[in-house]
Amino acid sequence: MPMSSHQVSQQFEHCLSVIRQASIEILTLLKMRVTEGKDPRWFLEQLDQARLNLGGWGVVAKRLQINDSQLSEFMLQLRHLQQGTASYEQGVAATENQLIAAQRFIVTLEQLKQQQPLLTFNTHYASDAEQRQEMAQRQIRTIELVINGLISRVWPDAAHLHHYLKSHFDAHDVARWQAQSPTGEILDGMSFSERALLIVDKKAFSRHYASLFNSGAALTFLAEQRLTLHTFLDDIRRMRNKLLAQIPLTEMECLLLEHYTQQITAPVQRAYEQGRVRVNPASLMSADGSEVQHFWEQAMEAAQAWGPDARSIADGIEKQYRKIQARTDAREKLIAGVLWGAVGVTLFGITLGGVSLLTSTPQPQASVEPRDDIALREPAVTPPPSPREILARRGITWDNNGLRSAIDRNDIEVSTLFLRGGMNWQLAWTDHAMSSQHEAVLNLLLRYRQQMDEPKPCRRFINTLTHELSQGAQLTAIRKSYLQTFCTQPAVVARQRLAVENAEKRSRAVGDAQSKNRLMIQKSIYEVIR
Repeated sequence: MPMSSHQVSQQFEHCLSVIRQASIEILTLLKMRVTEGKDPRWFLEQLDQARLNLGGWGVVAKRLQINDSQLSEFMLQLRHLQQGTASYEQGVAATENQLIAAQRFIVTLEQLKQQQPLLTFNTHYASDAEQRQEMAQRQIRTIELVINGLISRVWPDAAHLHHYLKSHFDAHDVARWQAQSPTGEILDGMSFSERALLIVDKKAFSRHYASLFNSGAALTFLAEQRLTLHTFLDDIRRMRNKLLAQIPLTEMECLLLEHYTQQITAPVQRAYEQGRVRVNPASLMSADGSEVQHFWEQAMEAAQAWGPDARSIADGIEKQYRKIQARTDAREKLIAGVLWGAVGVTLFGITLGGVSLLTSTPQPQASVEPRDDIALREPAVTPPPSPREILARRGITWDNNGLRSAIDRNDIEVSTLFLRGGMNWQLAWTDHAMSSQHEAVLNLLLRYRQQMDEPKPCRRFINTLTHELSQGAQLTAIRKSYLQTFCTQPAVVARQRLAVENAEKRSRAVGDAQSKNRLMIQKSIYEVIR
């Protein structure tokens, strides 16, 4: 059931109070002298100052007893929260998305608290813990069965589904799913993350599922509904793993799960009432307690037999399929190269032997004294570790969040490893680096400009730049370089020329200082890209 605006604001304020207390303890561990916690933006600034004082993010992570990947996730969650709190601080009521950002960050704080025993802040919320655990089991079961129902709606025939999986995944995976299934249905042999991938894959979502989640109020936490659904389902995967390991969810995780369940199931429920789908989330939520218990018993048996669902939900089926194909092609090329090399060596040996027989003359054999010398062998040359291997050894996960966080931290070394390893990046990830004048990492990204794969990034980039310039920022050389590199297409130039014309009309009509300043900003951007 959706929460009222008053309930959202009340919970959001509770979250902020928890974060303020946690920030004091964390900053104290980092040798920062603070007496009271403030807003998330202040917390970010203090963490950056602690980094400078201690000599780098590596020292910060060591003091908090976490690895680089966990620190990256921590900073990413905090930055997401900070971006959503500005309007609340100005007196506007909190939204559900702001509350979700705050609760996700508190869950991250709880994970940090488990690894650093010196942290003692309290994240509890007044609630019946036992009742929430039972509700969480129902909610996760409902979401899992809704996923199964939506996939079955697209692939009602088992043979067609089997063919689809074989054409998009490795044959060994398909065989494994078939073998693991207790019912013979291939979906029952797949992990939660593997089934979720069939929903959140970019092509599959746009083709089959986007119409179900077309409500303007659902799944708006991130820029795209698909990305929001991907994020929510991956968080649910982690919660599901905790329950399977018989570790109770925290109260904050239970509250967060309520939001996820509402936003995922409400559009499906509406589609069911309209007769577009057969799966009924409300009926699944009100199932008998014995059915819920039986579901979790089966899930625990599967986890014990096949291991936990430890891998995050992949970015897309196509990327995974390309990796499989690349491995297969490389293996086939290696085998073919070895075989052809062996044939070449054999032919060369036969030819050389025949020539030597024809041209050689018999000579008396000289006696050769036995020697005890041992021929020196060249040591085997170990290939240097790949960038991915170096990152893995440091505990940094190979994903977009790792690179994005490294860019935000101005971490040249980690960013270089990601880029050398072939990871793509997006212009949107440079906003914080631009505002913080992290020119080192920005120049690094320009050297890997071919790996910038954000579609049509210039409208958002220019809008953000315009706002920052209006707040007093400067059109620096690095900002000009990015404009000239990525925003000189004819369509972008034409749109900016129109923005200049509109600003001129407004300046003539109004004539105040603000309109004149906006005109100057629009002209300065246009002069760079035209």
